[in-house]
Amino acid sequence: MIDINAAEASAFVATLLWPFMRISAMLIAIPIIGTRLVSVRIRIALAMLIAFTVMPIIPPVPALDPFSVEGLIVSIQQILIGLTMGFILQMVMAALTIAGEGIAMTMGLGFASMVDPANGVNVPVLSQFFLIMGTLLFLALGGHLMIIQLVVSSFQSLPIGGDGFTRDSFWTVIVFSSQMFIGAVWIALPALISILVITLAMGIMTRAAPQLNIFSVGFPVTMLMGFIILMLVMPSVLPRFNELLLSGMQASQQIGGL
Repeated sequence: MIDINAAEASAFVATLLWPFMRISAMLIAIPIIGTRLVSVRIRIALAMLIAFTVMPIIPPVPALDPFSVEGLIVSIQQILIGLTMGFILQMVMAALTIAGEGIAMTMGLGFASMVDPANGVNVPVLSQFFLIMGTLLFLALGGHLMIIQLVVSSFQSLPIGGDGFTRDSFWTVIVFSSQMFIGAVWIALPALISILVITLAMGIMTRAAPQLNIFSVGFPVTMLMGFIILMLVMPSVLPRFNELLLSGMQASQQIGGL
């Protein structure tokens, strides 16, 4: 018969609980897995499986009672680390949404919106198209595997019971939030400039021929040219999204202490 005292049971729970908190918080925040398209049971099961797998390779956890005040502080640190590492990638996907909204408003498709099934909010149809394309690129580039590898490696560089979520980590999130808007502008900039030139041409035509009804002519022409421009600039979206995703991974590495 195996005798297990309270201290050994508490140590086993802490060894499993704290890695599970960091990993599950990361899975809640990352794209695709963290959306409502994936049930909570699947996320919990996946987090538990990863936590069981990494238990033998993580450094020893501090000898603290997980139900004490010190254990609660450590738990909050693990949740913050996991949420922040996943939230960085959410900002990468949000850059596509912002780029799609800017292009849609410029070409006259701002009124065409639909409910995003992943987040449950209304977004322009063009933003939904960019999100679907970004999701496929994220999976094709192995972004879900890279972020799981980062959170597992963070247990070595940022062990449980260490500094946790520091001020530098907070400023990393703030700095990368500006990169989200910069990335959105870089993705949408070719289409925005082209549509702006077309709009200026329509304005010059209106001044040259005041009897021309710009609303009946310019609106369909702008929309048609917008689709043509999107078809032409779409090949440039992949390298820009790849650079933005790489920047997000580097920011997650800084948060994880890698």
